[in-house]
Amino acid sequence: MTNEIPKEHIRHCMLFEFRKGNSATVATKNICDVYPNALNDRTCQRWFSKFKSGNFDLSDSHRSGRPQILDNDVLKAEIEVNPYKTIKELSNTFGMPWSTIQEHLKHIGKKSKTGVWVPHSLQEQYKIDRFLICNLLLQRHHTESFFDNLITAGEKWITYYKSNRKRQLISSNESPQITEKLDYQLNKVFLSVWWSIHGIVHFEIQKCKPTVNVDLYCEQLDRVNESLIQKYSEIINMKKITLQHDNARQYSGKQTFEKINKLGWEILPYPPHSSDISPSDFHLFPTLQHFLNEKKFKNFYDVKYAISKYLNLKPIDFYRSGIENLQIRWQRVVNNEGDYIID
Repeated sequence: MTNEIPKEHIRHCMLFEFRKGNSATVATKNICDVYPNALNDRTCQRWFSKFKSGNFDLSDSHRSGRPQILDNDVLKAEIEVNPYKTIKELSNTFGMPWSTIQEHLKHIGKKSKTGVWVPHSLQEQYKIDRFLICNLLLQRHHTESFFDNLITAGEKWITYYKSNRKRQLISSNESPQITEKLDYQLNKVFLSVWWSIHGIVHFEIQKCKPTVNVDLYCEQLDRVNESLIQKYSEIINMKKITLQHDNARQYSGKQTFEKINKLGWEILPYPPHSSDISPSDFHLFPTLQHFLNEKKFKNFYDVKYAISKYLNLKPIDFYRSGIENLQIRWQRVVNNEGDYIID
């Protein structure tokens, strides 16, 4: 039977015909006269081209279409050394198609994700401070319920889209059509906000970031206190207000401490570079930004109204969950030995 003839023998026959000086077509006929259907012209021509180049190796050579084997352990080790390698780079490293690399990445549980921004490159001392303060706050929370009288502060640029009129080419006797512009101009406002487990206490929205010095911040604290008296007087009467704000210069000066003492408040310990344990940063601001994304506003007053409405109409459960989540995040910082929480 034809399929019982070893491939190597047919190749030796082709080499014999080549050395005799026969063409590939003649060689195919001569070999098939002895071994019917053992060879076709195209295969013989390929081997003759190889012989003409001076390569007389009759063994199987590598073909690009042949399935290749990739060791998952080797691939995993390569990624762990440099997790920033792209699929294209891995394809070049292992000499395999993108589809093969992607399939093996799936098998070893690796996915391509964008890197995560962190607020600051934490020095060892910062990690120690974060660990100690979060551990202290956890112990206090276990022995004293103070979330009900906690006020957390935050400030941030909030981006939004502003719709503009689109110019039209029209005749002098025509009126411009009312159309909606498809491309948007990006704008932003500066939000300062103080809130609690009970909801919004006070907020201020400006077109540009104010130069917040100690005097202005003390004035803002007076406005926060007035709002507390109006909205949550029962809390002030029952418990001492605890304020959480960051360690910016205007928040940590002598005049600020004197103002807070005069108001009868206390300051909650807060480690530097720790927006991951600030409820405004990890809870309030992301949801507010998501609300504003893709919405269009004609002017500053429209976006100010939208932000005001959003903050005031959010259910109490939203604000409660943001404050109560502090306990979980403090624990995660402790478990991370002071390193950042990566959501």
